[in-house]
Amino acid sequence: MHLTSLFAAVHAQILWPGPAPEAAEALHVVVADLMSDVLTRDLERPLLLTSLATEQAVRTAHVVGAAGVLVANGKTPPEEMVALARKLDVPLARTALATFDAAVALGRALGR
Repeated sequence: MHLTSLFAAVHAQILWPGPAPEAAEALHVVVADLMSDVLTRDLERPLLLTSLATEQAVRTAHVVGAAGVLVANGKTPPEEMVALARKLDVPLARTALATFDAAVALGRALGR
């Protein structure tokens, strides 16, 4: 599913759309605050949903080939996180929804 559609499903504010937002696709959603948990998954093009508003989330998303990072719980990522997302071309957005509610909305949008 297009990343922009997933972001719309959770009323996300896009902080960095990435190099080609209209073409970016996410096939799965991974929900984690421990980035080591994300590294143990073997999924193609996941969207990382987390309440961790640090550069570590962007670095982890880049390593696993994630479609993007969505920060939940209304947290505002610091400028350093946004700058790293730009540098690594990782789409970054935030949502006011709680992590659980965002996960449910994303699952429904993916038809699961």
